[in-house]
Amino acid sequence: MSPPTVVAQNLVKWYGPRLAVRDVSFSIDAGEVVGLLGPNGSGKSTIFRILTGYLTPSSGTVSVAGHDAVTDSLALRRQVGYVPEDAPLYDHMRVAEFLRFMARIKGLSGNAATRSVARVAGRLRLDGVMDTPVAKLSRGFRQRVAIAQALLTEPRLLVLDEPTSGLDPRQVNAFRDLIRELAGAQTVLIASHVLPEIAQIAGRVMILLDGTLLTTDALKHRADIQHLRLQVDGPEADVRACLATVAGVRAISAEAGSGDAPTLYIVEAAQRPLVARDVAAALAERRLVPSELAVVPPDLEQVFLELTRRRDEVAA
Repeated sequence: MSPPTVVAQNLVKWYGPRLAVRDVSFSIDAGEVVGLLGPNGSGKSTIFRILTGYLTPSSGTVSVAGHDAVTDSLALRRQVGYVPEDAPLYDHMRVAEFLRFMARIKGLSGNAATRSVARVAGRLRLDGVMDTPVAKLSRGFRQRVAIAQALLTEPRLLVLDEPTSGLDPRQVNAFRDLIRELAGAQTVLIASHVLPEIAQIAGRVMILLDGTLLTTDALKHRADIQHLRLQVDGPEADVRACLATVAGVRAISAEAGSGDAPTLYIVEAAQRPLVARDVAAALAERRLVPSELAVVPPDLEQVFLELTRRRDEVAA
């Protein structure tokens, strides 16, 4: 088994008196697509800048493809393709001219540069716009050009910071398809604060808050919880008391139905295959008949809120 592409151990970063990253450790295997989620100011961009060699950590270590971010920074940078949020492009250049220019900056020349530009243009489906000035590209194509320049040297790691910012829904869908195509051939790390969107792209999701890594696999947390959606006509106190008797039920929320519709309940429960059956049996025993009973997998936003709630409880 090949070693991880990225290894971060006890990473800490201070900006003067402000602690931006707090003892963060994680690893990313070759070919993984991993999301790094968190609100603005959580430390995502700081971690990215350390991974790409733009910043040095205050303490701890980071390596990419075996190259240390401090002692072997130049070699590390050759293994990383970086697309920052609102990646700067030269609007006065045509796409082909820009990519050839970036290839030269990255140390490619002659036939090697020509082959590399042709390869990324085909991979990113840019062949039809190679003679178009960058200034005339749509937001979606500008993002493709930014990713293309990051892939010119076939880096082991592709780092994308808020890559769908400003894209319309159609462009977001195209971007998702692109990342799925890159998966396996490239290790991809994506930062975003849009939780539902990243869940559709990444195979694993890390959540960062106030510089602290809450989890390295939020999707596994999601697998540990299930939510039931049910509508029951009857006194809310009776329904709650009934649901509370079911093994594995952790929390119950209720929302009054509109008009004559029965009350809607969302039940958070442990991930057990028989919870829904047990809920239905408990309601039937109390002569409470649900008009709807469905298992609804929680989304990443729910996982994020649960993790932050637990963190606040520990801090208190």
